Amino acid sequence: MTEKFKVIMAKKEEAAAKCNDMKEEKKAYGVDMFMDDGRFWLYPHISVPFILTSIFMSKFVSGSCPNPRRHPTEPLLCTAPIKYQYANFSANYLYWGKGTIQFQLINQRSDFSFALFTGGLENPKLVGLTKLSPFKNPKAPVFPRLAQGKTHDEMAVTWTSGYDVGDAYPFVEWGMVTSGTGAGNPTRSPAGTLTFNRGSMCGAPARTIGWRDPGFIHTAFMRGLWPNKEYFYKIGHELPDGTVVWGKPYTFRAPPTPGQSSLQRVIVFGDMGKAERDGSNEYANYQPGSLNTTDALVRDLDNFDMVFHIGDLPYANGYISQWDQFTAQVAPISARKPYMIASGNHERDWPDTGGFFDVEDSGGECGVLAETMYYYPAENRANFWYKVDYGMFRFCVADSEHDWREGTPQYKFIEECLSTVDRKHQPWLIFAAHRVLGYSSNSWYADQGSFEEPEGRESLQKLWQRHRVDIAFFGHVHNYERTCPLYQSQCVTSERSNYSGTMNGTIVVVGGGGASHLNGYTSAVPKWSVFRDRDYGFTKLTAFNHSSLLFEYKRSSDGKVYDNFTIHRDYRDVLGCVHDSCFPTTLAT
Repeated sequence: MTEKFKVIMAKKEEAAAKCNDMKEEKKAYGVDMFMDDGRFWLYPHISVPFILTSIFMSKFVSGSCPNPRRHPTEPLLCTAPIKYQYANFSANYLYWGKGTIQFQLINQRSDFSFALFTGGLENPKLVGLTKLSPFKNPKAPVFPRLAQGKTHDEMAVTWTSGYDVGDAYPFVEWGMVTSGTGAGNPTRSPAGTLTFNRGSMCGAPARTIGWRDPGFIHTAFMRGLWPNKEYFYKIGHELPDGTVVWGKPYTFRAPPTPGQSSLQRVIVFGDMGKAERDGSNEYANYQPGSLNTTDALVRDLDNFDMVFHIGDLPYANGYISQWDQFTAQVAPISARKPYMIASGNHERDWPDTGGFFDVEDSGGECGVLAETMYYYPAENRANFWYKVDYGMFRFCVADSEHDWREGTPQYKFIEECLSTVDRKHQPWLIFAAHRVLGYSSNSWYADQGSFEEPEGRESLQKLWQRHRVDIAFFGHVHNYERTCPLYQSQCVTSERSNYSGTMNGTIVVVGGGGASHLNGYTSAVPKWSVFRDRDYGFTKLTAFNHSSLLFEYKRSSDGKVYDNFTIHRDYRDVLGCVHDSCFPTTLAT
């Protein structure tokens, strides 16, 4: 649910003459904040660096709070705005003494107010503040996000609301779409409820100026699904008087059974982030390709079945309200398709919190937001690794922000995930994680004298080779790159796009969907680098059957294919065996 607010600014001396006209304009445009009380008048003769209009939730504190870790785009305020715009968004506003700014707001379970500041980001001074503007039905259930459960016949749906379990009973109503009659007899499944408080955050800004109440996060499970059947669902909350507050209705298609032969299409990308459609700025506002990627996927919604977003989700970096913005942005996708996630440095990393990297990239979130806002089928939600069986695919999703070297719990999980797949029925074995284990010719890695993150590559490469991993996907680096099938830095074939026969190496793919900025490459192209593209995009896997797989890389700006390859082979080519002598899984047996 979104609402548009139009902010009108004018010189005070024009107010009397223009008041009636502006009130009519308020009616015509649905203006919620009409500043005709003298507090928001802009005087053209006042010299200021710039004036900005910001939106805040309730309990706004206008004082300055210096932050030594502050990003240059972050105003020094004790209460972080939801978003802000410069007043000169309206051309010649100082000359004419008036201007108009439009904001698009989403339901974040709170009233809003508009504030006007002078002094710029470095020295913001409050000029005026509107009264609180209530949002229509602020507690309503919003932003549904599907995820495949621990078994193929289970679909989880997670959503956000303002209702605690004592206020209303959360549930999902669902059923199979039957031919001729539409929706069948519905079932109601109860939802569990989670939330967290400021004390759950590990540091600033998440615990200080970036804190926002996250509301309540509900997850319900739809079980016993028939493979490839279409289902309807609708999230809701039953109030004590028996009335129900409903979310919007949606449909989804149930996953195929493991090994089932049917057309199966999966999207994979990392580092998408989020952006504001109304042109607003926000804290950590630096994901320019995010909307392109989101919109490209929405346009193509009928042509894929599942999404893997492998880390660096909203880049909230401790500004909690941006998680609402992100879940709202991807809701047109996640409400219809399973939206599977992985942990990235901007979700998890914070010193002395049990992660592998002792850095502050999460802005104090230390994994709490990602673990709560989305469901994923891990055995332990604090351990962000899990497997997904989707028809002919087996996905082994790892957590690069925890140690995965030999002997660790995660290493044992990865080995089990790779070794237990039946390659006769699930021939396409995919590994995915956030940080690049290798290989990337990103210029930053080259400056460090490497083509990878520093730990764990050798131990996992042994697993890839032993269990014949087809493709390893990574994010983190903000460009696209694909390697040849390789092992220990050596290409095992000279072929670049049509692979067939014996499987001896793993193809590594690196790519970000929206990212904060685009990374450059080394001037020298490594022998294993087959294709590079310094742009935003996403990848798509299409399994036609047990012996044919198509890989495509598309730019999100135009949706066109810029790189692709095919794999054609029999499961015996994977296992290196002859008829009637193949093991049921991999060579590890």
